[in-house]
Amino acid sequence: MFDAIGWDEIKNFEYMKQSIIAKIEHACASHEIPLHTHPKGQLILALHGYVTCEVSAKMWMVPTHSAIWIPAYKVHSNRASDNAKLCHLFIDSNMDGMPQNTCTLAISPLVKELMCELASRDQHYRSNSKTARLAQVLHDQLIDMPIQHLDFVLSKNMVIQAMSQQLISQPHDRKTLPQWAEQFALTERTLARLIKKETGMTFGKWRTQLHIITSLQALSDKQSVQQVSELLGYESVSAFITMFKKVMKTSPMKYMNELNAY
Repeated sequence: MFDAIGWDEIKNFEYMKQSIIAKIEHACASHEIPLHTHPKGQLILALHGYVTCEVSAKMWMVPTHSAIWIPAYKVHSNRASDNAKLCHLFIDSNMDGMPQNTCTLAISPLVKELMCELASRDQHYRSNSKTARLAQVLHDQLIDMPIQHLDFVLSKNMVIQAMSQQLISQPHDRKTLPQWAEQFALTERTLARLIKKETGMTFGKWRTQLHIITSLQALSDKQSVQQVSELLGYESVSAFITMFKKVMKTSPMKYMNELNAY
């Protein structure tokens, strides 16, 4: 499953006395790690490819050069893309400043380099060593990283669960809310209320959030804007770009160029 380290080895690192430990994972092929928890908070940085996590009834997307933060003891599962390269950082919960809830973070070039440098060192370091000081600098920088909104709300409700599964497996599906309501033998108003109750969003915003996650996955896999537009079922590339810019405040190409410049 792993080139550099095994999953059991990753788990063993968490019980070290060091407040922050790091390791690089090379995924040879697409794989999934089932539901599990950690005694330390976990930060997963995608150096190449992407990873998708399910935490607290939400799906979180981590594209290249972004990271997902999962607090200690949060039950979650991870799924990495083909040939993904991930940097795992485990942080003691007694270190202040990290978010209290699961979220994605935009990672600066400096923080990325600090994480990779820490991962390259012996993790059995002393508290007064150069490596310990590096870990502290990393933590000081990390707590200032901006939060991104790259989560897609899931649900245990059978109708919403069925909708999310179809939307994830068929991102090009452009069925309208009335069409979805007809599929589940519900009125449009009833389904709209159910989606709002279960996700906290309107149907349009909920599906758009999934489209952002899907587009970032595809862009991270080097697909063109044209290909991503077709993948999501947009009638034109310009319509897709308009949606992307509205949510991400920049165009798909500019977003990826900035990431690749890291």
